[in-house]
Amino acid sequence: MEGHRMKLLVGLGNPGSQYEGNRHNIGFMALDAIARANGISGWKSKHAGLLAEGSIGGQRVLLLKPQTFMNKSGDSVQQVARFFKLIPADIIVFYDELDLAPGKVRVKIGGGNGGHNGLRSIDPQIGLDYKRVRLGIGHPGKEFVTHHVLGDFAKADKAWLDPLLDDIGRHAGMLLSGDDAGFMNKMALAAKPGEDTKPAPKAQSHVRQARAGKPQAEIPKTGPMADMLSKLFGSKGD
Repeated sequence: MEGHRMKLLVGLGNPGSQYEGNRHNIGFMALDAIARANGISGWKSKHAGLLAEGSIGGQRVLLLKPQTFMNKSGDSVQQVARFFKLIPADIIVFYDELDLAPGKVRVKIGGGNGGHNGLRSIDPQIGLDYKRVRLGIGHPGKEFVTHHVLGDFAKADKAWLDPLLDDIGRHAGMLLSGDDAGFMNKMALAAKPGEDTKPAPKAQSHVRQARAGKPQAEIPKTGPMADMLSKLFGSKGD
């Protein structure tokens, strides 16, 4: 294992039990899942964060949950990076991403902060060339963003969130070895059950079928609904 540089995995969130279930804390949740899956424990308060050390697939890792509040996350990350002599290429940051659908995961190196306060704090302190793991929480519309990110995940979200976190824990080694595409493929498989739990509304499927000229038996042949459909799509018998 000599020659492998130590890697720092950072999960972003806000400290304190009142924020624990927030969408904004999915980074903390991801780190906890990685720790669980890889038998890493012994979190210590150091460098303005909670820090644990262990290994994943033979690779030495540090896990960090900054305790500075989100918009000062960079203070803690910089302290750890300086103390352990880490460069941006050694650092992987997990955080919530509004611009991805819930359960979607994207990995990239460098880029802008996308308006995320945690990244906005980290970028000027360590540089841009660290790996970002963007964990989709969906976008509620501009005026609802604060309420959305600082709101807890809903019970229904557990259907995709729990399997996703488990899979992040199980496959974190792929991120360490640089197999980012492979990791994203695994995450796409994890997210699928969540997508399937939302059946398309029936009315819409009727409209689609009628538009395709293949009305189903449930579509009435007479009455107000039939009149409306024939006005919309022209009358098409079986």
